[in-house]
Amino acid sequence: MVYRAVVPAVLAVGLLLGAAFQAKSAKEIMTAANKGDDSLFKKVSGGKGTEDDIKKLVEYYDALAAIAKPPMGDEAGWKTKTAALAAAAHEVAEKKAGAVEKLTKAGDCKACHSVHKPKK
Repeated sequence: MVYRAVVPAVLAVGLLLGAAFQAKSAKEIMTAANKGDDSLFKKVSGGKGTEDDIKKLVEYYDALAAIAKPPMGDEAGWKTKTAALAAAAHEVAEKKAGAVEKLTKAGDCKACHSVHKPKK
């Protein structure tokens, strides 16, 4: 009996948290994942990230790729760049050979910011 109440409640909370996470803007996601010399991206691409760091980075980049419209620029280019970033993070999590190098290449800030980051 308890399972019939607890399991749906836990699933509902998970869905709500997931929806809230996906509602973040590209700026919020990029700040959380990439800002600073001790960012998740720097740790993971430098080979110093923990399993939790990698998991968080995957979640952030999946959320970034799920944003339908870029803050600026071409939608197709946005989809291509964010999908590559998320895929590379997944490969790091799966410990695939050459994954860190793919992540570093996909995480080229200037390549994305020059076309998708609004000017201040």
